[in-house]
Amino acid sequence: MNSPKHSTEYISAINVKQTSDEVYKFNFSTNDGKKNSWWYIFCLKCRQKEVGPGWEPGCWPKTCPHPYCPSFRHVARILALLVTVTLCWGVVMAVMGSTAKPGGQLFSIAVLVVFAYLGGWVFRMLTLPALVGMLLVGIIYKNVGLIEIDNQYKDFVSILRKIALVVIFTRAGLDLDPVALKKLYCRVLFLALIPWCTEAAVIAVTVHYLLSLPWKFAILCGSIIAAVAPAVVVPCLFRLRTKGYGVAKGIPTLIIAVAGIDDAASVIAFGVGTSMIFGKNSVSYNLMLSPVSIAVGILYGVVWGYIVKYVPERTDPYVVPLRILMLTGGGLLAVLGFEGAHLEGAGPLAVIISSFTSIYFWTKQGWNIEDNPVATAFEIFWMIFEPILFGLTGTQIILNQLDLAFVTAIVMCVAIAFVSRILITIITASGSSLNFKEKLFISLSWMAKASVQAALGPAVLEIAKEDQDREYSQTIVMVCIISILLTAPAGAIIVSLSGPKLLTKAKPSNEQWRRGPRPSIRDITLNSEDEDNGTSVSNDRAQECDGVKTDCTAEIQSEKI
Repeated sequence: MNSPKHSTEYISAINVKQTSDEVYKFNFSTNDGKKNSWWYIFCLKCRQKEVGPGWEPGCWPKTCPHPYCPSFRHVARILALLVTVTLCWGVVMAVMGSTAKPGGQLFSIAVLVVFAYLGGWVFRMLTLPALVGMLLVGIIYKNVGLIEIDNQYKDFVSILRKIALVVIFTRAGLDLDPVALKKLYCRVLFLALIPWCTEAAVIAVTVHYLLSLPWKFAILCGSIIAAVAPAVVVPCLFRLRTKGYGVAKGIPTLIIAVAGIDDAASVIAFGVGTSMIFGKNSVSYNLMLSPVSIAVGILYGVVWGYIVKYVPERTDPYVVPLRILMLTGGGLLAVLGFEGAHLEGAGPLAVIISSFTSIYFWTKQGWNIEDNPVATAFEIFWMIFEPILFGLTGTQIILNQLDLAFVTAIVMCVAIAFVSRILITIITASGSSLNFKEKLFISLSWMAKASVQAALGPAVLEIAKEDQDREYSQTIVMVCIISILLTAPAGAIIVSLSGPKLLTKAKPSNEQWRRGPRPSIRDITLNSEDEDNGTSVSNDRAQECDGVKTDCTAEIQSEKI
């Protein structure tokens, strides 16, 4: 029999254990409640992931706990950027004088860009395309009366747009995989050009009859609107890829590849259209000049890309910054130089071809599409010029000058073209290994409009000189902006929500899974499906199954289970 002393100790131990269990349960439920709160989730999402180890003061974790406060590295980075911007502003103010001071036009443009970036950040936190927030900030900024760009700074704004155009199309060329395009060019071109031509034709017909645009301006408008926006769908597709949705058939990267080809087609059509419409020579001369403009742009791009293959030398320790400078300088010279030679369409085409030719040679030299430091640099450049482009594009809309019937007609034009593209894409994809749900997802993902429309729409307005041409060009800009506002957020939401419902989730494999941040169309595979068993086998796997069909089928069934 236990002594009273031992009984007392035993009872105390039980009480202590019960108390500790209660405290543990209380803390666990409290922490779990915090982690399930919207504030915790928002802060966790807002805080950026840090790469590699970092240093921070010893008091930082206590005074700025994770994830409610950013890391010391993030705060220090923002402070460094603020100091750098302040120093640059001081230098510009010392050189430019009053125009860079508060109230000056240069200062107003700079503030617009800052607020456009903040508007994009808010939309990004809401899982919507950042460019929509930037565009809305530009619209609000203009209609509140905070900015008015006069003739002195219109040329400056035009140069900023052209630099942004060079960045956009250089990224488009660097994102294309030449090896995979050569292997699968029939399938990719078929899915790219037929829906593009259909949507361009539908837009041209609808804006001609509903907006009273002349046929030449209507066709130009259709060729611009038909381009797909990778900037909207790529973040959504990347999230789906990381979870395995559509990876087995390379659907996310197929969408990205087709978007790049669409952009190139719009650039070619833009060059031909502007030469035909705004050329001061005869119609026969303009007809002859259009293919010359295309040929000159392609020739310039191929030659410049070939030069960048050898200069700089590939083992040079400074090869990355030098290649960045070469592509940037060559692109700016093409856009600005061909414009001065009255071959406006040759410039953007030359930019895409030069970057595509460069990545073709660089892959042969050992560079990987998904790990290309030059492409990463242009992604950083786009982070700078995205708020500039969309913020300034938003200033083109003056709300009190808009007619409700006019806006309604534009919405109808965009909606009719969107439905037409869905139908023609599903029909075009018939006969492939894609099922109906996957065809529907692909057609929905190609609805978003953004970068190309924001770059080429105002470019048409800048080329137009006569009052009547400027009126028609302003209508094209309005169609571009409204199409962005309608399709960009809708496209992002539809892709994010419909992906898990319409795509099949696949198990990651070395051949079909890209862990890098830069997807490539190498992921595209032509699959042979076994509809009876509900299995899907890639070409490589199908070849392995020849001769050992029984064992391979059993293995596939076990993987499925």
